[in-house]
Amino acid sequence: MTFPVSIVAILLGIVEGLTEFLPVSSTGHLIVADHLLKFQMMLGDADKAELFEVVIQLGAILAIGAIYRKRLLGSLGGLLDIARTRSTHSAAGKLGLNIILAFMPAGVLGLAFHHIISTYLFSPLTVGITLILGGVAIIIIEKQTREDLRRITLETMTPADALIVGFAQALSMIPGTSRSAATIMGGMLRGIKRASATEFSFLLAFPTMLAASGFELLKYRQLLTSDILGMIAIGFITSFVVALAVVAWFIRYVQRHEFTGFGIYRIIFGCLVLAMWGAHYLG
Repeated sequence: MTFPVSIVAILLGIVEGLTEFLPVSSTGHLIVADHLLKFQMMLGDADKAELFEVVIQLGAILAIGAIYRKRLLGSLGGLLDIARTRSTHSAAGKLGLNIILAFMPAGVLGLAFHHIISTYLFSPLTVGITLILGGVAIIIIEKQTREDLRRITLETMTPADALIVGFAQALSMIPGTSRSAATIMGGMLRGIKRASATEFSFLLAFPTMLAASGFELLKYRQLLTSDILGMIAIGFITSFVVALAVVAWFIRYVQRHEFTGFGIYRIIFGCLVLAMWGAHYLG
């Protein structure tokens, strides 16, 4: 069954908005959704499909900007104060510094290894394996660590804490790992409380994903032609709206729940991806 392009754009926007900030890997879900909806075949151009996914990811990113605009602008103002006064005592300035420090590992390693990763690791096989391994890791972390022993909050995070989360984020360059899963679990292992680790993950997502999407958008800018702008706009708006709702829900969820359920889901979904790959349903 073939859907109209506008419906496909909405469905992929929903998938992106639902999965980008949950610890389940948006990449894995988009690979499966692309195949089931025959999206690349519909466009007749793999690069145009990639451009569409970059833009709908940008929609999800801007949802973070909308929800956390005061804190993000405050941290930017804090950084300007630090540059002017050389003082790092303000809470906003500390947060801004921590975000920059956590951004750096993925920023540097991303520039260095982006081509290698996209050429050799971006495949359903890699995604399926990392989904399963990540799911197992989430379950182990939740079962072997205790939330009541974690003491670090967003306000008490140190530069060392931020760097550790940053290096955890760098692991998410491997497709299927999930940026959210890597940063949240890395923070929790460091001793950051679950809610604070989640919030820092969201704040860190804004510059990280904005930079990554901006890089990809520049790469494919010549494909931004009038014949696909309507489809892109539909997917962008859908992703933005869905991500707004998902992030608002997830913030409340982590106040009282652990992530074991997401770990189980990842294992099941990873097995599905591998099964589809093994049956040659995914290229």
